[in-house]
Amino acid sequence: MSNGDDDPADASEEADAADDAEEEAGAGESTDAAAAPTLPDEATEESLNEYLDEISTLLDDAETEADLDDVDALLDDAESGIEEADLPEPDEDDEDADDPRSDLEDRVAELREGVEAARGPYAEDVVDAIESAGATLEETEWTAAGIDDAADAVTDFVEAAADAVDDGVDADEIETDPAAVDASADAAADGESDDADADDADTNEAGEPTSEDDRVAALVSALDAVAAGVADADLDPDGDAETIAPLIEATDELEAGLDDAEEWDDLETHEQLRAEGYYDVLGHYKDYPVEWSALKEHEARGNVDMVLLALDSLTSDFMERHCLEALERMGKRGKTEASVEELLGRAEKRDQFAIRILGKMAADEATETIVEYVPEESNPQLQKATFKSLGEIGASEAVQPLADALVDDDTEELVRPHAARALGLIGDARAVDPLADVLAGDGSDDVRAAAGWALRQIGTRDALETVAEYADERSFIISTEGEKAKRSLDAASATA
Repeated sequence: MSNGDDDPADASEEADAADDAEEEAGAGESTDAAAAPTLPDEATEESLNEYLDEISTLLDDAETEADLDDVDALLDDAESGIEEADLPEPDEDDEDADDPRSDLEDRVAELREGVEAARGPYAEDVVDAIESAGATLEETEWTAAGIDDAADAVTDFVEAAADAVDDGVDADEIETDPAAVDASADAAADGESDDADADDADTNEAGEPTSEDDRVAALVSALDAVAAGVADADLDPDGDAETIAPLIEATDELEAGLDDAEEWDDLETHEQLRAEGYYDVLGHYKDYPVEWSALKEHEARGNVDMVLLALDSLTSDFMERHCLEALERMGKRGKTEASVEELLGRAEKRDQFAIRILGKMAADEATETIVEYVPEESNPQLQKATFKSLGEIGASEAVQPLADALVDDDTEELVRPHAARALGLIGDARAVDPLADVLAGDGSDDVRAAAGWALRQIGTRDALETVAEYADERSFIISTEGEKAKRSLDAASATA
Protein backbone atom coordinates (compact mmCIF):
# COMPACT_ATOMS: atom_id res chain seq x y z
CA MET A 1 0.00 0.00 0.00
CA SER A 2 1.30 3.59 -0.87
CA ASN A 3 1.82 6.21 1.89
CA GLY A 4 0.95 9.03 -0.49
CA ASP A 5 4.55 10.16 -0.91
CA ASP A 6 5.51 7.53 -3.50
CA ASP A 7 6.21 8.45 -7.06
CA PRO A 8 3.35 7.35 -9.33
CA ALA A 9 5.91 5.75 -11.69
CA ASP A 10 7.28 3.63 -8.85
CA ALA A 11 3.80 2.49 -7.97
CA SER A 12 3.22 1.48 -11.58
CA GLU A 13 6.45 -0.55 -11.66
CA GLU A 14 5.47 -2.35 -8.46
CA ALA A 15 2.11 -3.21 -9.95
CA ASP A 16 3.75 -4.58 -13.11
CA ALA A 17 6.15 -6.69 -11.04
CA ALA A 18 3.25 -8.12 -9.07
CA ASP A 19 1.44 -8.98 -12.29
CA ASP A 20 4.56 -10.71 -13.67
CA ALA A 21 4.91 -12.76 -10.50
CA GLU A 22 1.30 -13.86 -10.75
CA GLU A 23 1.79 -14.84 -14.41
CA GLU A 24 4.91 -16.87 -13.57
CA ALA A 25 3.08 -18.61 -10.75
CA GLY A 26 0.22 -19.35 -13.09
CA ALA A 27 2.62 -20.68 -15.70
CA GLY A 28 4.25 -22.91 -13.09
CA GLU A 29 0.90 -24.27 -12.05
CA SER A 30 0.06 -24.93 -15.71
CA THR A 31 3.33 -26.82 -16.24
CA ASP A 32 2.76 -28.97 -13.17
CA ALA A 33 -0.74 -29.72 -14.33
CA ALA A 34 0.54 -30.75 -17.76
CA ALA A 35 3.20 -32.91 -16.18
CA ALA A 36 0.71 -34.72 -13.97
CA PRO A 37 -2.79 -34.85 -15.47
CA THR A 38 -5.58 -35.75 -13.12
CA LEU A 39 -8.42 -38.14 -13.69
CA PRO A 40 -11.53 -36.13 -14.66
CA ASP A 41 -14.14 -35.74 -11.92
CA GLU A 42 -16.90 -36.38 -14.43
CA ALA A 43 -15.74 -39.43 -16.38
CA THR A 44 -17.19 -39.39 -19.87
CA GLU A 45 -15.92 -40.85 -23.11
CA GLU A 46 -14.66 -37.43 -24.18
CA SER A 47 -12.99 -36.52 -20.88
CA LEU A 48 -11.33 -39.92 -20.56
CA ASN A 49 -9.99 -39.68 -24.10
CA GLU A 50 -8.58 -36.25 -23.28
CA TYR A 51 -6.98 -37.74 -20.16
CA LEU A 52 -5.40 -40.50 -22.25
CA ASP A 53 -4.20 -37.90 -24.77
CA GLU A 54 -2.34 -36.14 -21.96
CA ILE A 55 -0.82 -39.44 -20.81
CA SER A 56 0.24 -40.16 -24.38
CA THR A 57 2.03 -36.81 -24.50
CA LEU A 58 3.83 -37.63 -21.26
CA LEU A 59 4.87 -40.99 -22.71
CA ASP A 60 6.32 -39.28 -25.78
CA ASP A 61 8.29 -36.91 -23.55
CA ALA A 62 9.46 -39.58 -21.06
CA GLU A 63 13.25 -39.77 -20.83
CA THR A 64 13.91 -41.92 -17.76
CA GLU A 65 12.63 -45.10 -16.15
CA ALA A 66 11.08 -42.93 -13.42
CA ASP A 67 9.11 -41.02 -16.07
CA LEU A 68 7.81 -44.32 -17.45
CA ASP A 69 6.86 -45.47 -13.95
CA ASP A 70 4.80 -42.29 -13.60
CA VAL A 71 3.05 -43.00 -16.90
CA ASP A 72 2.31 -46.54 -15.74
CA ALA A 73 0.73 -45.19 -12.54
CA LEU A 74 -1.45 -42.79 -14.54
CA LEU A 75 -2.60 -45.67 -16.74
CA ASP A 76 -3.60 -47.55 -13.58
CA ASP A 77 -5.77 -44.55 -12.67
CA ALA A 78 -7.19 -44.49 -16.19
CA GLU A 79 -8.17 -48.16 -15.99
CA SER A 80 -9.96 -47.54 -12.69
CA GLY A 81 -11.73 -44.51 -14.12
CA ILE A 82 -12.90 -46.43 -17.20
CA GLU A 83 -14.14 -49.28 -15.06
CA GLU A 84 -16.15 -46.97 -12.79
CA ALA A 85 -17.40 -44.64 -15.53
CA ASP A 86 -21.05 -44.68 -16.53
CA LEU A 87 -20.53 -45.19 -20.25
CA PRO A 88 -23.13 -46.20 -22.84
CA GLU A 89 -23.25 -49.91 -23.53
CA PRO A 90 -23.29 -51.17 -27.15
CA ASP A 91 -26.44 -52.60 -28.68
CA GLU A 92 -26.00 -56.38 -28.54
CA ASP A 93 -28.06 -56.79 -31.70
CA ASP A 94 -25.88 -54.41 -33.69
CA GLU A 95 -22.44 -55.81 -34.54
CA ASP A 96 -21.24 -52.39 -35.71
CA ALA A 97 -22.45 -50.51 -32.63
CA ASP A 98 -19.94 -48.24 -30.86
CA ASP A 99 -18.44 -49.56 -27.62
CA PRO A 100 -16.78 -46.61 -25.83
CA ARG A 101 -15.56 -48.68 -22.88
CA SER A 102 -13.84 -51.24 -25.13
CA ASP A 103 -12.27 -48.47 -27.23
CA LEU A 104 -10.88 -46.77 -24.14
CA GLU A 105 -9.53 -50.05 -22.77
CA ASP A 106 -7.81 -50.68 -26.11
CA ARG A 107 -6.15 -47.27 -25.89
CA VAL A 108 -4.87 -48.06 -22.38
CA ALA A 109 -3.48 -51.40 -23.58
CA GLU A 110 -1.78 -49.68 -26.51
CA LEU A 111 -0.22 -47.08 -24.23
CA ARG A 112 1.03 -49.81 -21.88
CA GLU A 113 2.71 -51.50 -24.83
CA GLY A 114 4.30 -48.16 -25.61
CA VAL A 115 5.62 -47.92 -22.06
CA GLU A 116 7.19 -51.38 -22.28
CA ALA A 117 8.69 -50.59 -25.68
CA ALA A 118 10.20 -47.38 -24.31
CA ARG A 119 11.83 -49.08 -21.33
CA GLY A 120 15.45 -50.15 -21.39
CA PRO A 121 17.52 -51.41 -22.91
CA TYR A 122 18.94 -53.07 -19.81
CA ALA A 123 22.23 -54.76 -19.07
CA GLU A 124 20.18 -57.90 -18.35
CA ASP A 125 19.06 -57.88 -21.99
CA VAL A 126 22.70 -57.95 -23.05
CA VAL A 127 23.51 -60.84 -20.70
CA ASP A 128 20.47 -62.81 -21.91
CA ALA A 129 21.50 -62.29 -25.54
CA ILE A 130 25.04 -63.47 -24.78
CA GLU A 131 23.77 -66.59 -23.03
CA SER A 132 21.46 -67.30 -25.98
CA ALA A 133 24.43 -67.03 -28.35
CA GLY A 134 26.39 -69.46 -26.18
CA ALA A 135 23.53 -71.96 -26.33
CA THR A 136 23.41 -71.60 -30.12
CA LEU A 137 27.13 -72.35 -30.33
CA GLU A 138 26.77 -75.51 -28.23
CA GLU A 139 23.60 -76.85 -29.84
CA THR A 140 24.56 -76.32 -33.49
CA GLU A 141 26.55 -78.79 -35.58
CA TRP A 142 28.90 -76.54 -37.52
CA THR A 143 30.76 -77.19 -40.73
CA ALA A 144 34.50 -76.46 -40.80
CA ALA A 145 33.84 -73.14 -42.52
CA GLY A 146 30.92 -72.44 -40.20
CA ILE A 147 32.91 -72.79 -36.98
CA ASP A 148 35.52 -70.40 -38.41
CA ASP A 149 32.82 -67.82 -39.16
CA ALA A 150 31.27 -68.33 -35.72
CA ALA A 151 34.68 -67.79 -34.11
CA ASP A 152 35.10 -64.55 -36.08
CA ALA A 153 31.68 -63.35 -34.91
CA VAL A 154 32.54 -64.06 -31.27
CA THR A 155 35.95 -62.40 -31.56
CA ASP A 156 34.39 -59.27 -33.06
CA PHE A 157 31.80 -59.23 -30.30
CA VAL A 158 34.41 -59.52 -27.54
CA GLU A 159 36.29 -56.55 -28.99
CA ALA A 160 33.10 -54.49 -29.35
CA ALA A 161 32.09 -55.29 -25.77
CA ALA A 162 35.53 -54.31 -24.51
CA ASP A 163 35.23 -50.96 -26.31
CA ALA A 164 31.83 -50.35 -24.73
CA VAL A 165 32.67 -51.46 -21.17
CA ASP A 166 36.20 -50.24 -20.59
CA ASP A 167 36.60 -51.40 -17.00
CA GLY A 168 34.46 -54.55 -17.09
CA VAL A 169 35.69 -56.37 -20.21
CA ASP A 170 39.32 -56.72 -21.32
CA ALA A 171 39.60 -58.25 -24.80
CA ASP A 172 43.29 -59.04 -24.23
CA GLU A 173 42.37 -61.30 -21.31
CA ILE A 174 39.67 -63.24 -23.19
CA GLU A 175 40.77 -65.96 -25.63
CA THR A 176 38.50 -67.40 -28.30
CA ASP A 177 41.06 -69.94 -29.57
CA PRO A 178 41.46 -73.10 -27.44
CA ALA A 179 45.08 -73.49 -28.53
CA ALA A 180 45.79 -69.94 -27.41
CA VAL A 181 44.11 -70.67 -24.08
CA ASP A 182 46.41 -73.67 -23.53
CA ALA A 183 49.44 -71.70 -24.70
CA SER A 184 48.65 -68.83 -22.34
CA ALA A 185 48.20 -71.21 -19.42
CA ASP A 186 51.47 -73.00 -20.19
CA ALA A 187 53.32 -69.72 -20.65
CA ALA A 188 51.98 -68.41 -17.35
CA ALA A 189 53.09 -71.60 -15.61
CA ASP A 190 56.56 -71.42 -17.20
CA GLY A 191 56.94 -67.67 -16.81
CA GLU A 192 57.26 -67.24 -20.58
CA SER A 193 55.49 -64.98 -23.03
CA ASP A 194 52.52 -66.19 -25.07
CA ASP A 195 54.68 -66.07 -28.22
CA ALA A 196 56.68 -69.04 -26.96
CA ASP A 197 53.89 -71.40 -27.94
CA ALA A 198 52.85 -69.69 -31.16
CA ASP A 199 53.86 -72.73 -33.18
CA ASP A 200 51.28 -74.81 -31.31
CA ALA A 201 48.35 -72.57 -32.24
CA ASP A 202 46.48 -75.36 -34.03
CA THR A 203 47.03 -78.15 -31.51
CA ASN A 204 45.84 -78.93 -28.00
CA GLU A 205 47.92 -79.90 -24.98
CA ALA A 206 48.25 -83.46 -26.30
CA GLY A 207 49.69 -82.18 -29.57
CA GLU A 208 46.52 -83.15 -31.46
CA PRO A 209 44.56 -80.81 -33.75
CA THR A 210 41.96 -78.86 -31.81
CA SER A 211 38.52 -80.41 -32.22
CA GLU A 212 35.27 -78.62 -32.94
CA ASP A 213 34.17 -79.32 -29.35
CA ASP A 214 37.34 -77.63 -28.05
CA ARG A 215 36.74 -74.60 -30.24
CA VAL A 216 33.10 -74.30 -29.23
CA ALA A 217 34.03 -74.61 -25.55
CA ALA A 218 36.59 -71.81 -25.92
CA LEU A 219 34.07 -69.55 -27.67
CA VAL A 220 31.39 -70.19 -25.05
CA SER A 221 33.93 -69.51 -22.30
CA ALA A 222 34.79 -66.19 -23.95
CA LEU A 223 31.11 -65.22 -24.09
CA ASP A 224 30.67 -66.20 -20.44
CA ALA A 225 33.56 -63.91 -19.52
CA VAL A 226 31.94 -60.99 -21.35
CA ALA A 227 28.56 -61.70 -19.75
CA ALA A 228 30.17 -61.72 -16.31
CA GLY A 229 31.92 -58.42 -17.05
CA VAL A 230 28.70 -56.77 -18.19
CA ALA A 231 26.81 -58.03 -15.14
CA ASP A 232 29.54 -56.84 -12.76
CA ALA A 233 29.56 -53.37 -14.38
CA ASP A 234 26.13 -52.74 -12.80
CA LEU A 235 24.97 -50.56 -15.69
CA ASP A 236 22.04 -48.21 -15.08
CA PRO A 237 19.48 -48.02 -17.91
CA ASP A 238 19.34 -44.22 -17.60
CA GLY A 239 22.82 -43.20 -16.54
CA ASP A 240 24.65 -45.76 -18.71
CA ALA A 241 22.41 -45.72 -21.78
CA GLU A 242 25.36 -44.73 -23.99
CA THR A 243 27.20 -47.88 -22.85
CA ILE A 244 24.26 -50.26 -23.11
CA ALA A 245 23.24 -49.15 -26.62
CA PRO A 246 26.47 -50.28 -28.34
CA LEU A 247 26.36 -53.52 -26.36
CA ILE A 248 22.87 -54.22 -27.70
CA GLU A 249 24.10 -53.43 -31.20
CA ALA A 250 27.06 -55.78 -30.71
CA THR A 251 24.82 -58.64 -29.54
CA ASP A 252 22.60 -58.11 -32.59
CA GLU A 253 25.66 -58.39 -34.82
CA LEU A 254 26.78 -61.50 -32.92
CA GLU A 255 23.40 -63.13 -33.46
CA ALA A 256 23.48 -62.21 -37.15
CA GLY A 257 27.01 -63.60 -37.48
CA LEU A 258 26.00 -66.93 -35.95
CA ASP A 259 22.90 -67.08 -38.14
CA ASP A 260 25.06 -66.59 -41.23
CA ALA A 261 27.69 -69.17 -40.19
CA GLU A 262 27.31 -72.43 -42.07
CA GLU A 263 25.90 -75.44 -40.24
CA TRP A 264 25.42 -79.00 -41.41
CA ASP A 265 21.69 -78.60 -41.87
CA ASP A 266 22.40 -75.92 -44.47
CA LEU A 267 24.16 -78.42 -46.74
CA GLU A 268 22.73 -80.96 -49.14
CA THR A 269 23.43 -84.59 -48.23
CA HIS A 270 26.13 -85.09 -50.85
CA GLU A 271 27.78 -81.83 -49.74
CA GLN A 272 27.86 -83.06 -46.15
CA LEU A 273 29.39 -86.37 -47.23
CA ARG A 274 31.96 -84.63 -49.41
CA ALA A 275 32.88 -82.24 -46.60
CA GLU A 276 33.45 -85.22 -44.27
CA GLY A 277 35.70 -86.93 -46.84
CA TYR A 278 33.26 -89.78 -47.50
CA TYR A 279 34.08 -89.89 -51.22
CA ASP A 280 37.85 -89.58 -50.76
CA VAL A 281 38.32 -93.37 -50.88
CA LEU A 282 36.90 -93.66 -54.38
CA GLY A 283 39.19 -94.48 -57.26
CA HIS A 284 37.81 -96.57 -60.09
CA TYR A 285 34.37 -97.83 -59.19
CA LYS A 286 31.72 -99.86 -60.95
CA ASP A 287 28.80 -99.91 -58.53
CA TYR A 288 26.02 -97.39 -58.60
CA PRO A 289 25.19 -95.29 -56.70
CA VAL A 290 28.67 -94.04 -55.90
CA GLU A 291 27.74 -93.92 -52.21
CA TRP A 292 27.49 -97.72 -52.29
CA SER A 293 30.92 -98.04 -53.87
CA ALA A 294 32.38 -95.76 -51.22
CA LEU A 295 30.58 -97.75 -48.51
CA LYS A 296 32.22 -100.98 -49.66
CA GLU A 297 35.64 -99.36 -49.55
CA HIS A 298 35.04 -97.95 -46.08
CA GLU A 299 33.90 -101.39 -44.91
CA ALA A 300 37.08 -102.96 -46.28
CA ARG A 301 39.21 -100.34 -44.54
CA GLY A 302 37.32 -100.63 -41.26
CA ASN A 303 36.15 -97.00 -41.35
CA VAL A 304 33.25 -97.45 -38.94
CA ASP A 305 32.69 -93.71 -38.59
CA MET A 306 32.13 -93.38 -42.34
CA VAL A 307 29.69 -96.30 -42.38
CA LEU A 308 27.75 -94.60 -39.57
CA LEU A 309 27.89 -91.28 -41.44
CA ALA A 310 26.32 -92.93 -44.48
CA LEU A 311 23.71 -94.64 -42.30
CA ASP A 312 22.76 -91.31 -40.76
CA SER A 313 22.87 -89.24 -43.95
CA LEU A 314 21.52 -91.54 -46.66
CA THR A 315 17.86 -92.13 -45.96
CA SER A 316 16.96 -94.60 -48.71
CA ASP A 317 16.00 -98.12 -47.62
CA PHE A 318 18.57 -99.44 -50.10
CA MET A 319 21.53 -97.65 -48.49
CA GLU A 320 20.26 -98.21 -44.95
CA ARG A 321 20.19 -101.96 -45.56
CA HIS A 322 23.68 -101.96 -47.07
CA CYS A 323 25.08 -99.88 -44.20
CA LEU A 324 23.64 -102.28 -41.62
CA GLU A 325 24.88 -105.29 -43.58
CA ALA A 326 28.34 -103.72 -43.65
CA LEU A 327 28.31 -103.38 -39.86
CA GLU A 328 27.12 -106.97 -39.54
CA ARG A 329 29.97 -108.26 -41.73
CA MET A 330 32.50 -106.15 -39.85
CA GLY A 331 31.41 -107.81 -36.61
CA LYS A 332 33.78 -107.03 -33.76
CA ARG A 333 35.80 -104.72 -36.03
CA GLY A 334 32.71 -102.56 -36.28
CA LYS A 335 32.25 -102.21 -32.55
CA THR A 336 32.82 -98.64 -31.40
CA GLU A 337 31.07 -96.52 -28.82
CA ALA A 338 29.23 -94.69 -31.60
CA SER A 339 28.15 -97.83 -33.48
CA VAL A 340 26.90 -99.54 -30.33
CA GLU A 341 24.95 -96.41 -29.37
CA GLU A 342 23.34 -96.27 -32.83
CA LEU A 343 22.39 -99.95 -32.80
CA LEU A 344 21.15 -99.86 -29.22
CA GLY A 345 18.80 -97.06 -30.17
CA ARG A 346 17.38 -99.31 -32.87
CA ALA A 347 17.34 -102.38 -30.61
CA GLU A 348 15.26 -100.49 -28.07
CA LYS A 349 12.61 -100.32 -30.80
CA ARG A 350 12.82 -104.13 -31.22
CA ASP A 351 14.74 -103.89 -34.49
CA GLN A 352 15.80 -107.50 -35.11
CA PHE A 353 18.55 -106.59 -37.58
CA ALA A 354 20.18 -104.29 -35.02
CA ILE A 355 19.90 -106.99 -32.34
CA ARG A 356 21.66 -109.49 -34.61
CA ILE A 357 24.46 -107.02 -35.37
CA LEU A 358 25.02 -106.36 -31.67
CA GLY A 359 25.50 -110.09 -31.27
CA LYS A 360 28.05 -110.19 -34.11
CA MET A 361 29.90 -107.37 -32.39
CA ALA A 362 29.78 -109.24 -29.05
CA ALA A 363 28.57 -105.97 -27.57
CA ASP A 364 28.01 -106.84 -23.92
CA GLU A 365 26.65 -103.29 -23.43
CA ALA A 366 23.52 -104.52 -25.20
CA THR A 367 22.73 -107.32 -22.73
CA GLU A 368 20.64 -105.22 -20.37
CA THR A 369 18.44 -104.01 -23.23
CA ILE A 370 17.87 -107.16 -25.25
CA VAL A 371 17.59 -109.66 -22.38
CA GLU A 372 14.18 -108.12 -21.75
CA TYR A 373 12.97 -109.61 -25.04
CA VAL A 374 13.67 -113.23 -24.01
CA PRO A 375 10.12 -113.91 -22.74
CA GLU A 376 8.41 -112.32 -25.80
CA GLU A 377 6.41 -115.45 -26.72
CA SER A 378 4.11 -113.37 -28.92
CA ASN A 379 7.01 -112.53 -31.25
CA PRO A 380 8.98 -115.71 -32.05
CA GLN A 381 11.19 -114.01 -34.65
CA LEU A 382 12.26 -111.41 -32.10
CA GLN A 383 13.02 -114.22 -29.64
CA LYS A 384 15.20 -116.03 -32.18
CA ALA A 385 17.25 -112.91 -32.90
CA THR A 386 17.53 -112.17 -29.18
CA PHE A 387 18.61 -115.69 -28.19
CA LYS A 388 21.32 -115.84 -30.82
CA SER A 389 22.61 -112.38 -30.01
CA LEU A 390 22.83 -113.12 -26.28
CA GLY A 391 24.68 -116.32 -27.06
CA GLU A 392 27.20 -114.58 -29.32
CA ILE A 393 27.70 -111.86 -26.72
CA GLY A 394 28.32 -114.55 -24.08
CA ALA A 395 25.92 -112.86 -21.69
CA SER A 396 26.09 -114.79 -18.43
CA GLU A 397 23.25 -112.61 -17.09
CA ALA A 398 20.98 -114.26 -19.64
CA VAL A 399 21.54 -117.88 -18.50
CA GLN A 400 18.50 -118.05 -16.22
CA PRO A 401 16.07 -116.24 -18.58
CA LEU A 402 17.18 -118.49 -21.46
CA ALA A 403 16.87 -121.63 -19.33
CA ASP A 404 13.36 -120.54 -18.35
CA ALA A 405 12.43 -119.98 -21.99
CA LEU A 406 13.86 -123.39 -22.91
CA VAL A 407 11.52 -125.27 -20.57
CA ASP A 408 8.54 -122.90 -20.84
CA ASP A 409 5.54 -124.59 -22.50
CA ASP A 410 4.48 -121.20 -23.90
CA THR A 411 7.68 -120.88 -25.92
CA GLU A 412 7.23 -121.87 -29.56
CA GLU A 413 8.76 -125.28 -30.32
CA LEU A 414 10.66 -123.81 -33.26
CA VAL A 415 12.19 -121.20 -30.95
CA ARG A 416 13.29 -123.48 -28.09
CA PRO A 417 16.29 -124.97 -29.97
CA HIS A 418 17.62 -121.41 -30.32
CA ALA A 419 17.42 -120.99 -26.54
CA ALA A 420 19.42 -124.19 -26.06
CA ARG A 421 22.07 -123.13 -28.58
CA ALA A 422 22.35 -119.71 -26.94
CA LEU A 423 23.09 -121.41 -23.62
CA GLY A 424 25.78 -123.45 -25.35
CA LEU A 425 27.38 -120.34 -26.86
CA ILE A 426 27.44 -118.65 -23.46
CA GLY A 427 29.18 -121.75 -22.06
CA ASP A 428 28.14 -121.25 -18.45
CA ALA A 429 28.18 -124.48 -16.38
CA ARG A 430 24.98 -123.40 -14.62
CA ALA A 431 23.13 -124.39 -17.79
CA VAL A 432 24.24 -128.06 -17.63
CA ASP A 433 21.36 -129.29 -15.45
CA PRO A 434 18.46 -127.70 -17.38
CA LEU A 435 20.02 -128.79 -20.68
CA ALA A 436 20.48 -132.34 -19.38
CA ASP A 437 16.83 -132.46 -18.30
CA VAL A 438 15.70 -131.36 -21.76
CA LEU A 439 17.98 -133.90 -23.45
CA ALA A 440 16.59 -136.65 -21.26
CA GLY A 441 12.88 -136.05 -21.51
CA ASP A 442 11.77 -133.46 -24.06
CA GLY A 443 9.28 -134.54 -26.69
CA SER A 444 11.04 -132.77 -29.59
CA ASP A 445 14.10 -134.36 -31.17
CA ASP A 446 15.18 -130.97 -32.51
CA VAL A 447 15.13 -129.45 -29.04
CA ARG A 448 16.95 -132.48 -27.56
CA ALA A 449 19.62 -132.35 -30.27
CA ALA A 450 20.12 -128.63 -29.66
CA ALA A 451 20.50 -129.34 -25.93
CA GLY A 452 23.12 -131.99 -26.73
CA TRP A 453 25.00 -129.56 -28.96
CA ALA A 454 24.88 -126.92 -26.21
CA LEU A 455 26.26 -129.35 -23.63
CA ARG A 456 29.16 -130.15 -25.95
CA GLN A 457 29.92 -126.43 -26.28
CA ILE A 458 29.99 -126.05 -22.51
CA GLY A 459 32.53 -128.85 -22.62
CA THR A 460 32.87 -129.81 -18.95
CA ARG A 461 33.35 -133.53 -18.25
CA ASP A 462 29.89 -133.80 -16.70
CA ALA A 463 28.34 -132.13 -19.75
CA LEU A 464 30.18 -134.41 -22.22
CA GLU A 465 29.37 -137.57 -20.27
CA THR A 466 25.70 -136.59 -20.18
CA VAL A 467 25.58 -136.27 -23.97
CA ALA A 468 27.73 -139.36 -24.61
CA GLU A 469 25.04 -141.55 -23.04
CA TYR A 470 22.88 -140.88 -26.11
CA ALA A 471 25.37 -142.13 -28.71
CA ASP A 472 23.05 -145.08 -29.45
CA GLU A 473 19.86 -142.97 -29.53
CA ARG A 474 17.42 -143.93 -32.27
CA SER A 475 17.27 -140.31 -33.51
CA PHE A 476 20.16 -139.63 -35.86
CA ILE A 477 20.58 -135.98 -34.89
CA ILE A 478 20.71 -136.87 -31.19
CA SER A 479 23.01 -139.87 -31.61
CA THR A 480 25.35 -137.70 -33.68
CA GLU A 481 25.78 -135.34 -30.74
CA GLY A 482 26.34 -138.33 -28.44
CA GLU A 483 29.05 -139.78 -30.70
CA LYS A 484 30.84 -136.42 -30.92
CA ALA A 485 30.76 -136.17 -27.13
CA LYS A 486 32.27 -139.68 -26.82
CA ARG A 487 35.08 -138.75 -29.20
CA SER A 488 35.80 -135.64 -27.16
CA LEU A 489 35.98 -137.72 -23.98
CA ASP A 490 38.24 -140.28 -25.65
CA ALA A 491 40.52 -137.54 -26.91
CA ALA A 492 40.70 -136.02 -23.44
CA SER A 493 41.55 -139.42 -21.93
CA ALA A 494 44.26 -140.03 -24.51
CA THR A 495 46.01 -136.79 -23.69
CA ALA A 496 45.64 -137.17 -19.92
